[in-house]
Amino acid sequence: QVQLVESGGGLVQPGGSLRLSCAASGIIFGMYTMGWYHQAPGKERELVATITSDGSTNYAHSVKGRFTISRDNAKKTVYLQMNSLKPEDTAVYCCHANLPSMVPVNYWGQGTQVTVSS
Repeated sequence: QVQLVESGGGLVQPGGSLRLSCAASGIIFGMYTMGWYHQAPGKERELVATITSDGSTNYAHSVKGRFTISRDNAKKTVYLQMNSLKPEDTAVYCCHANLPSMVPVNYWGQGTQVTVSS
């Protein structure tokens, strides 16, 4: 059974930092492109950042220079370090695993709430 379990969300003041973690099980983690998406109330789910199996990263324009995605294949965990947080970063952050293949395979975590407010 595949599981993606996020942790690390919470309430933080503007300008603060949080580190999200996503622990994966049931997949050959090193083969997957891992990503973080967020969804704010009343809005569509949006890409935040991805990291491929070889470590190449991609970021949404809105988070470049503030957020860093990384992975530890031995721990089967992907991280999102979020710095200089803004109120508009408030959202549910979900972990995503994608196996590029003839028939793409995708898995989602349940999400963790991040609230940026004073």
